Amino acid sequence: MIDTVPNPTMLNLDKLSSTKTTQDPFKFIVVENFVTPQAQTAISKDFPHIDKAGSFPLDTLTYGATFAELLAELEAEPFRKAIEKSFDVDLTGRPTMITVRGHTDKTDGRIHTDSLTKIITVLVYLNDSWEETGGRLRLLRSGTDLEDYIDEVAPKFGTLLAFKRSDNSWHGHKKFIGPRRTIQLNWVLDEGVKKREQKRHWYSAFFKKLFGMYGG
Repeated sequence: MIDTVPNPTMLNLDKLSSTKTTQDPFKFIVVENFVTPQAQTAISKDFPHIDKAGSFPLDTLTYGATFAELLAELEAEPFRKAIEKSFDVDLTGRPTMITVRGHTDKTDGRIHTDSLTKIITVLVYLNDSWEETGGRLRLLRSGTDLEDYIDEVAPKFGTLLAFKRSDNSWHGHKKFIGPRRTIQLNWVLDEGVKKREQKRHWYSAFFKKLFGMYGG
């Protein structure tokens, strides 16, 4: 984890800090233009090429310098402190885990709450625009009804969605097949969790690439 980044410029931490966190039925926050629009062209250019569905660990991807700088800011202390304030939680010493998505398919979007090993989930969307009805993440009141939602978040460039994992932090989206760029950052319980999750994602990414290579 990177503790400090000199003069961070891509994240609007003031806007995050001034945005009210929804408390009921679970804690979440949505911040549009959290990633500054001025960085959009460079980040889009340096985003890794991903044409398969699934979450890919960073060590399975190739990406440019501006995207790497964005990741560094997300793992730096100022962002952690802002998230701690928004959710009234102490994340000191908790490891971070980052995965990247570039594509969704018909299997994505099912209602779920995230695993017990995750403390905070942060999603940063990096799509140039979003006119589709599918692929908009819904924060839900239950685990059974995708139409019973509290908020719906279009995954357009620069939007941040973060929530505190709980037994009722239900979320999902209507089906969308195609490019959908997302960074997911999680604070997890310990290093053992991080290693297990990274290994699982690594194997998943490996086989996706392998089957893609051979037309599977």
